[in-house]
Amino acid sequence: MIQQVCFSDTLLDAAKEVFETMIFMDLQPGGSDQHVEGEALMATITFKNSIEGCLAIGTSMECARAIAQNMLGLEPGANLSAEEVYDATGEVANMVMGSLKSRLTDAYKDIQVSIPSVVKGHELFSSLGDGSERVSVKVNIEDTHMMELSLLYREAR
Repeated sequence: MIQQVCFSDTLLDAAKEVFETMIFMDLQPGGSDQHVEGEALMATITFKNSIEGCLAIGTSMECARAIAQNMLGLEPGANLSAEEVYDATGEVANMVMGSLKSRLTDAYKDIQVSIPSVVKGHELFSSLGDGSERVSVKVNIEDTHMMELSLLYREAR
């Protein structure tokens, strides 16, 4: 349980750093009863070596669009293609994983990271299979949007 609390705090800190320095949006812890509803995007990025797992970021299409607009320096309501929104969502996963990786380097050496993938759907969920642990952090963005960050991991076999 102590390790899960540490991973939870580390995941939140990594996401806050990315949102403050690269996306320029306020990110605060959310309530555990919040859920991404309706059409959603999930960006995932896997990692391996002394620890293996998957980082997943789930958000509504509306939230993903707002993040993409901010990342690209566009006004709210600006027209974006679906491809631009998907790319921005994948890049958020990439940046959060980079920030997380730098925080884990002392405990887990030489973490290798994949490229992100993004899927669209309803009630999206990621899984790593048997023997894995899950840490989930729900956050509010700009007091308007909700995002769920999940870290699935296990010690390498």
